[in-house]
Amino acid sequence: MDSRGLIAGTAPSGKREYKVNIQASNRHGKDMKELILKVGDELCLTPPMGWSSWYSYSEAVGQDNVLKTARLFVERGLVNHGWTYINIDDCWQGRRGGKYGAIQPNKRFPDMKDMCDAIHAMGMKVGIYSTPWMGTYAGFIGGSAPNAKSDYGEMAIPEKERKQEDQIFGSYPGVHRRKADHVGAVWLFDRDAKQWADWGFDYVKVDWNPNDVPTTKRIRKALDESGKDIVLSLSNAAPYEHVEELGKLANLWRTTGDIQDHWGSVSGIGFSQERWQKHMRPGHWNDPDILQIGKLGKPNQPNTTFVQTRLTPDEQYTHVTLWCLLSAPLIVSCDLEHIDSFTMGLLTNDEVIAVDQDPAARPARKAWHQGNFQVWMKELSDGSVAAGFFNTGKEKGILKVNLKELGLSGAYEARDLWKRADQGTVQGDMAVELNGHGASMFRFSKKK
Repeated sequence: MDSRGLIAGTAPSGKREYKVNIQASNRHGKDMKELILKVGDELCLTPPMGWSSWYSYSEAVGQDNVLKTARLFVERGLVNHGWTYINIDDCWQGRRGGKYGAIQPNKRFPDMKDMCDAIHAMGMKVGIYSTPWMGTYAGFIGGSAPNAKSDYGEMAIPEKERKQEDQIFGSYPGVHRRKADHVGAVWLFDRDAKQWADWGFDYVKVDWNPNDVPTTKRIRKALDESGKDIVLSLSNAAPYEHVEELGKLANLWRTTGDIQDHWGSVSGIGFSQERWQKHMRPGHWNDPDILQIGKLGKPNQPNTTFVQTRLTPDEQYTHVTLWCLLSAPLIVSCDLEHIDSFTMGLLTNDEVIAVDQDPAARPARKAWHQGNFQVWMKELSDGSVAAGFFNTGKEKGILKVNLKELGLSGAYEARDLWKRADQGTVQGDMAVELNGHGASMFRFSKKK
């Protein structure tokens, strides 16, 4: 381990688990934790945690603001709570060229390799965005072309009509209007994958609709042959009838269209995820989309300022609680420079995050539902059970349930994870007061 607290070294060959005890001490005392290092073929053994540029800078994303965000993850201490990925979404693309004839960055990204090296030096990983279509949703070039020269001809809009020089199909829905929303005759994604590997990218979000199995196989092959381990995130959205096949090829897959920062979107997506749960496992995750918390920008706009999410504080508690129970990827897209204490509290509660990151990855289930009240539960690797108590109604109310109805017989030690407070022994009836659209989260451990 170096002076930054990063573990480095050469991975041994073969599949194996290594248990390492890490001890830390300072003037406040000392603590020890066992880490399990797994060597094998699977990536992303717990749901990825990090940041995406889409709901913040969107069309204004550039190397400067990406690096600024990475530095803020370190300065705010978020890296110490498991936040790992700094992901560039759409709008980074320029023209094709370079060693492989791959997509090169536009002028806002002067040195991709230098950027990746800098983020890695901070102890984080870095992601990029593409599509197998000829054009992306934001109107930039994608992983295929109509011909070997990548000459888009009349598909491209005149330069004087473009918002950005390299936005050749125009802002959304230009990709549909210019008929660039399909895989072109010439497949170039494999060239791009080699370039990403050379730059040092660890993760790629690949965006098209619908996510089909034959195209995903081509994408998977390109990444496998790139020369680097790269996490594959499918967007948007995976057809449910193909999730088993797609789940063998991808590390995460979107279960929905794009989320928005209002209750109808967050609750509609979150509370409809139960059927997807049986399809996840370590290294392969359902993705109900980006967390709508903190200060956000407008998608498909060159944002330089941000506004507070339209979700109320109670709705944000529900949002994060449900995503953690679902073992969902935790990807934020908020402004880190002006982050408030409430949002920091959501992002740094290690007990809540631990539910999401539990290595057993057991499915969450809706254990109880009565009127506006629901209880969702998830068995954890240490034998305890995490439970989210939800009020989907607008008014404050009291959720009353007998623990036997949740499958909890006998006495349990309860801990309120948001309050970080022990609740003592519970048995039989339990009553929880919940604000409208609010949630509480508990961990139940069998009393010895």
